Amino acid sequence: MIAPILLRRVGHIDPESLADYEAYEGFRALRQVLMRRPEQVVEMVKASGLRGRGGALFPTGVKWEAVARQPRRPKYVVCNADESEPGTFKDRVLLEGDPFAVVEAMVIAGYAVGASKGYIYVRGEYHRAYTRLSRAVSVAREAGYLGTHILGSDFSFDIEIRRGAGAYVCGEETALFESIEGKRGMPRQKPPFPTEQGLFGQPTLINNVETLACIPWIVRSGPAWFREIGSPAMPGPKLFCVSGAVQRPGVYEAPVTITLRELIEGMAGGLPSGQEVQAILVGGAAGAFATPEEMDTPLTPEALQAIGVPLGSGAIMVIDHRVPLWEVLRRVARFFAHESCGKCYPCQLGTYRQWEIVERLARGEPLPGDVERLRDIAATMADASICGLGQTAANAILSALEKGLVSVPTPA
Repeated sequence: MIAPILLRRVGHIDPESLADYEAYEGFRALRQVLMRRPEQVVEMVKASGLRGRGGALFPTGVKWEAVARQPRRPKYVVCNADESEPGTFKDRVLLEGDPFAVVEAMVIAGYAVGASKGYIYVRGEYHRAYTRLSRAVSVAREAGYLGTHILGSDFSFDIEIRRGAGAYVCGEETALFESIEGKRGMPRQKPPFPTEQGLFGQPTLINNVETLACIPWIVRSGPAWFREIGSPAMPGPKLFCVSGAVQRPGVYEAPVTITLRELIEGMAGGLPSGQEVQAILVGGAAGAFATPEEMDTPLTPEALQAIGVPLGSGAIMVIDHRVPLWEVLRRVARFFAHESCGKCYPCQLGTYRQWEIVERLARGEPLPGDVERLRDIAATMADASICGLGQTAANAILSALEKGLVSVPTPA
């Protein structure tokens, strides 16, 4: 196990105190960056091997380089803090416990890619996170870490905070842009990608909170140090949100080489006495189920892929035998039907039909061919939906069926 890195300051400093943050080496990375050329900072992020922590696992340095190479101005940096995946709450812990780290990381990103303005899009329900971020931005501006000629340099960068309104789909990057622009939160067709045409039609760098939180540590300690943690394909520390039937639910920091068993039984304290694991939902509602027999699987992307489970944002939801698994699937299906924005028909109609079928199966009243219809709907949504909501809406349900975690009633 590793000593906390991303969570090092959380719970040990006053999150509203700039002096406390500076005492824990805060803004030291920014000072180092301002003495380098922007392209050197981009190369440092590329060399670290950092991959996005929001679920897509896209190489962060590649994205930064793509924005940095765009000649058009202005450019924007956006922090995706619209954390609304069920079972995911790691970004909330960082936003509430270490908000200045997000500010510092965004300024570094802005310097590296040539942006002069940043936006933090915060989940509307995160009132405390919004309040603390707002104070952090204001205090950083007063101290010269934001605004014009930051720390006496020629670089200027400022941050604006926007609040979401409870739409799950706004966690998708282009729907988030639409929301910031004052439009209804619906995803855009891609390409063009945000690196070319993002917020307000300009080149945009968008990363989630945990991804950005890694940046100051990479700058201060170096890419080689970062690569020593985790696996070659997924270096660096990772935050995991463990919830459900465990004795110590919470956010835990570990390399992805940790196994499900070590995370659940070791760090999260295991299940209450007398209870056993029925299933583990990895990656939230858009994820897939692991079985008790798969608990010794490391949480590396390649190991999880071998058992048909995505890492996603790092949500681990433990379900024991007290919970009817069909009820879990019914709630997952209802969630996606409710959250579909309706822009594309495969998702709009598919999630609702999926919900109807799961409701019948959960009640023990299936129609002939219901399971086949579920698979057909899942394939259509995965192939034809505009964004990840529809593309992943059937993952958990299909995995429960395919791994035999639920029994399918026989049609009357």
